Formats: sequence, structure tokens, C-alpha cells
Amino acid sequence: MTILSIINNNPLIDGRQSENAMLVRRGVQILLNEMRHAVLPELSLSSGRRADLISISAKGEVWIIEIKSSIEDFRVDRKWPDYRQHCDRLFFATHNGVPLDIFPQECGMFVSDGYGALMVREAPEHKLPPATRKSLMLEFSRVAARRLMMAEWSTGKSYSD
Repeated sequence: MTILSIINNNPLIDGRQSENAMLVRRGVQILLNEMRHAVLPELSLSSGRRADLISISAKGEVWIIEIKSSIEDFRVDRKWPDYRQHCDRLFFATHNGVPLDIFPQECGMFVSDGYGALMVREAPEHKLPPATRKSLMLEFSRVAARRLMMAEWSTGKSYSD
């Protein structure tokens, strides 16, 4: 059962994301879901930054995926190194229209077409400190639960396993 639409009145789409960015996001979400990750878009971090996508793997690894929809989008954004302090692995995600050689080799890489994605480069691991992991897991859980509740309220339907 779909509880949040990716169109129209979705509160997780604030209008700043381009159509290409939304396609990249959806394809990466599909792949991560197939990889048994729990995924949240647009999670605010303790640093004040906001992760485009953050996921928790079945093993408990925290991944942040920074979406870049164009060369210009990547060139003007210099905040991405700050995301390392909030994840075990840092990735970029883009589409086939953006050359992959502009992205730093020290980050993982996804290429998405909106219907799925391919991990073209694994991200090196840099484990979070335990206190940071605990804080991030609590925030992830609380935000996910709050979003589910809001989605239920907005549809008038209940979600159950």
C-alpha cells in the first residue's frame, strides 16, 4: 500500500528538487529497498545539514546519498564533505546525463534512471562513533514514525504489517 505519493501534495517534496533529481531519488530508493535498506529522504542532521537520502542497511550501516542532477548542481555544492561525520558510507547519485568523472573517487556512486539504479562504485567505510550512531538511529526512527503517522492521518487509512 502506498502511503505517500511522489506527486502533488507530498510534504517531502518542497519544490527545490528538479524533475531529474526526483527521478534519481526514486531509482536509488528502489535499489536500496531491494538491498533491504530502510530509506528516508530529506533527513535533517545534527549539523543542520539535510541529507538527500539516508539509509540503514540490514547490518545497521548508515549510508548517506547526495543527489546531483547536473554538473552545475555538483560544482556549486561544497557542503558534501560535512556528511561524512553522519554516516558509515557516503555516496553520490546522478543520472546518465552527468559525467561520472566529476565526482570524487573517495565516495561511492549510483547511477539512476528513475526505475532503478546501479551502484557503479562502492563507498569506503568510515565507521561512526557509537554516540553519533545512537543519536542518528534515534532521529531516523523518530522521523520515520512521525512521517508514517502523518501519512496515515492525511489519507485517513491505517497502515499495519
